[in-house]
Amino acid sequence: MQPHLGLVCITASKDVRYRTVTRKRLLEHSLDAQRKLLEDLYRDNIHTFDNAMRYCEAEGIGLYRLPSSIFPFADEDIGREVLAPFAATLARSGRRATERGIRLVMHPDQFVVLSSDSDGVVANSVKILQMHADIMDLLEQPRSGWALLEIHGGKGNRADALVERIAELPDGIRCRLGLENDEYAYGADEIHDICMRAGVPMVFDAHHHVVHDKLDSYEHPSVGEMVLKARETWLNPAHQLVHISNGREGFNDRQHSDLIEVMPSSYLSAPYIEIEAKMKEEAIRGLRSWAATAEARA
Repeated sequence: MQPHLGLVCITASKDVRYRTVTRKRLLEHSLDAQRKLLEDLYRDNIHTFDNAMRYCEAEGIGLYRLPSSIFPFADEDIGREVLAPFAATLARSGRRATERGIRLVMHPDQFVVLSSDSDGVVANSVKILQMHADIMDLLEQPRSGWALLEIHGGKGNRADALVERIAELPDGIRCRLGLENDEYAYGADEIHDICMRAGVPMVFDAHHHVVHDKLDSYEHPSVGEMVLKARETWLNPAHQLVHISNGREGFNDRQHSDLIEVMPSSYLSAPYIEIEAKMKEEAIRGLRSWAATAEARA
């Protein structure tokens, strides 16, 4: 069976695009006008999400990463107040995604650093994660790794603190949380160890791995080994999710390329692959032949 390929947030075309608002612009308005602005924005973004689900269904895309900022300021009182009346609408939208067989995940932004040595940063990280968990609840997504909230390890050399902070998280967050290896602070082996200790799934990113370990090929034995080791961390191995990107200027360039020209052969066994390429759906379309050819050869 071929892997499910995942779309990240928007399309390169204008088919799937979301609205946003800056804090500066929001604060230019009266409180009532702020509520109205957010209400209109949230309604438009729910409509865009529904369009994204139709798009994914038409394109045969089995996984979709919702934008972290789909509901700006939803981690604050005004945002929660405005979002609450949309509960029934979001429930219907989430059920339709499930009925279409489209898996939903989220990737909270870089401000989430559970391993920070600052209590304030940790508290803000939990608040942001709670917002994401609340969105998943509103979409009626399960409290499991199926509806993954994927984050990086954050501040380096803080593995013990990270494991402790994960254990203290509210159930709606912890049951969905997954950790991804990165290029600098936490390599694949270290994140795998933390995931095993914390009891959360590991999202293996082959490109982060080759940059971190300065490898020259996705066919390095450690890539295939990490795909299998990461699978061990998933309560349901059929839900394993991995990431792929290619370097823009060279193999070890951390910047993402427009398309995916090189794929690890070991990824053919991965159930779900998020495609982190600038050209989004074009990259996914280009990988259809890779999956079919690799499957035929297997």
